[in-house]
Amino acid sequence: MEKRVFGVTGVAVPFLGQGTWQMENDDRASAVRALQVGMDLGMTHIDTAELYGRGRVEESIVSEAIAGRRDSVFLVSKVMPSHATYEGTLKACERSLQRLKTDRLDCYLLHWPGAHPLEDTVRAFEKLVQDGKVRSWGVSNFGVEELEETVRIAGPGRMACNQVLYHLEERAIEHTVLPWCERANIAVVGYSPFGNGRFPRADSPRGRVLASIAKAHGASPFQVALRFLVRRPSLFAIPKASKEAHARDNAAAATLELSAEELARIDAAFPLGHDTGDLPVI
Repeated sequence: MEKRVFGVTGVAVPFLGQGTWQMENDDRASAVRALQVGMDLGMTHIDTAELYGRGRVEESIVSEAIAGRRDSVFLVSKVMPSHATYEGTLKACERSLQRLKTDRLDCYLLHWPGAHPLEDTVRAFEKLVQDGKVRSWGVSNFGVEELEETVRIAGPGRMACNQVLYHLEERAIEHTVLPWCERANIAVVGYSPFGNGRFPRADSPRGRVLASIAKAHGASPFQVALRFLVRRPSLFAIPKASKEAHARDNAAAATLELSAEELARIDAAFPLGHDTGDLPVI
């Protein structure tokens, strides 16, 4: 599995990882197995959050999946904005660590911009780094204005990543967020790369483009979509898979090589669109 430097951390991280959003609704044993198979295939970047299943995903799925292999995993979790005071962030991190049965996170994110002062959240993040509880920190669902404010508070070279919605039919980050993060050496992690159930149908015009390219490579349309979404060195993706077969399909996208002509066909089929200034979230 190809690895890329994760922003300012300097750490090499697989460009395809595994998300766990809504995994509390899946068969637990199947979800654990899927995560483990994904890790076996190189997708050792595991993303979770205290929000997911109100902690159940961390406690009953991710913790079991990574048991005995913590040192090989790049583990990410998130604090909810409602908890993101200084003390609240510290306590939320401790709860996540307990649920995950680990002594540290590789990256800890603010899940989305909230009402509590960002200065307090950043101060807590830096305290957690100082104490060895997290190795790096970042944000999620931040637009350029929020990113600039975070850098103003923390200083340059502190924020590791911005995790954002990114799939073929929602490419808004390419207007300003992605270029800004690239200039600041901040990793961009795309969540819901298959559109959270809105993946193009095989019999649709867009679906036929993906199917045609996939057929030429002996691949799946999902693999083609994933490979397009990580085509730039700053990009990472964290598709969710709660079944082993799906995890294997996701991991196989790492070996797919798309030509410039194929990338152009996908780009034309799923145009970027106009910049509305909005940052879509789920």
